Amino acid sequence: MRKIGKIFYFIFVSLLVISCNQNKTISLIEIKKLDYPSASAVEYYNGKLYIIGDDAANLLILDINLNIVDSIPLDFKIGDSIPIISYQGKRIPKSIKPDLEASALNGDDLFLFGSGSLSPYRNSGLQYNLKEKKYTVINLEPLYSKAKDSGIEQINIEGACFISDKLILVNRGNKSYPNNHLIITSENSLLNDSYQQLSIIPFESQKDTASFKGISGLCYSKENDQLIMTVSTEDTRSVHEDGTIGKSFLWIIDHISGKLGLKTIKPDKIIDLEEIDPRFKGQKIESATIIEETKDLMRLVLVADNDDGSSTVFKMSTERK
Repeated sequence: MRKIGKIFYFIFVSLLVISCNQNKTISLIEIKKLDYPSASAVEYYNGKLYIIGDDAANLLILDINLNIVDSIPLDFKIGDSIPIISYQGKRIPKSIKPDLEASALNGDDLFLFGSGSLSPYRNSGLQYNLKEKKYTVINLEPLYSKAKDSGIEQINIEGACFISDKLILVNRGNKSYPNNHLIITSENSLLNDSYQQLSIIPFESQKDTASFKGISGLCYSKENDQLIMTVSTEDTRSVHEDGTIGKSFLWIIDHISGKLGLKTIKPDKIIDLEEIDPRFKGQKIESATIIEETKDLMRLVLVADNDDGSSTVFKMSTERK
């Protein structure tokens, strides 16, 4: 395991945020900066946080107090014979990185998804069994081809989650293609390269395309049947390039299970993270995971990729009134 920098600080604040028609008290509990590159997805399993960076060669594991406890090297091949994850440097070069931008947890299985934005390097994923500590490479090319055939012009998968037996992916747009889409399929289809059940739901068009808000991550609140999305603005017109970091948000869709057949979809609540605390300024929030929830409280961990070779982890809670 690489030596991880111990640059961190703790913040204890409580602020009231009004989001749409519902009041929420949001407490920012802790922030920690890690010498780990490009955090793009995070999942919570058995008291541990599993973080993947889109150009990192290992899966990072933290405890609930955000202390690093382990690291798992990922060694698999893209396409027929190209070894990618065995790269020995800190950051895999952009031209060959697998771009693991999305993750989803289903039982003991952690799924990691390449973004699909550059073939063949970004068209693979992993199914990693956290109990047996074994992984299987997944060919995502058929899925991404089907998504293109179904109307998504530019593939850039940034988030994933499971809702019951359905696998939900989100395709992030950019300023040249200002469209976010949900892709709905199943785990069975994923593992058998069969996508007859695939469907697409576009998000409603944004009026201000100059500051297009792209969805960067998904997680599902089973307790409250909510889809929680991390969202950010970024000055980029390409699925391949990074741009100047803008603002980050949380979008929430209520009663999501009953909305997966809609023709279009939109958030019911929008939370401006920078309004909660100015320390969110300049942080490109990429993903969130729920570490505890009841009908009244939800505790989240968020990760940020700031395009500088480091990552930031946030732990916060939202209280429903």
